[in-house]
Amino acid sequence: MSKKRYGDQSFSRQVAALNKKAVAQSKVVNLKDYREVAAPQNSKTILVVDDELVMRNAIKRIFEKERYRVLVAKDAMELSKIIEDTKLDLILLDINLPWVDGYELCSLLKAHPTLKHLPVAFVSGNKTEQDVKRGFESGCDEYITKPFEVDEIQQAVSQLLLKNGA
Repeated sequence: MSKKRYGDQSFSRQVAALNKKAVAQSKVVNLKDYREVAAPQNSKTILVVDDELVMRNAIKRIFEKERYRVLVAKDAMELSKIIEDTKLDLILLDINLPWVDGYELCSLLKAHPTLKHLPVAFVSGNKTEQDVKRGFESGCDEYITKPFEVDEIQQAVSQLLLKNGA
């Protein structure tokens, strides 16, 4: 079995050289320290509920960069499974979902005795005055229209979490 070479050194020699350099500069990190640094520093958990994979992943990346814990669901069924065993701090909810739409889900969440204080923000392409009015009537705390600016959704989430004391 031959060693794969990178330049004129084997990979293991390159790693050894980097380790030696790190020791010399006192930048050695033990596993416990690494886990603390690598772990999300923001303990807030956001659930993104959207039937579009691209949108779920885009919103997830936005908030993971902010060091939030982000969970995703594509419909009401996945949302219900996540809520059963996860403490959430905020839900970002699309309106146009299969089977049970966002308006109905928001109404159910806001009628539930232990979930009614959980902030819910609609993130939807439905942007007429009637859509927004219906969103707030169903109990949402914020209404963000698609397409949105990244700083717009970040600011809305920050304000909702501060307002809720989360």
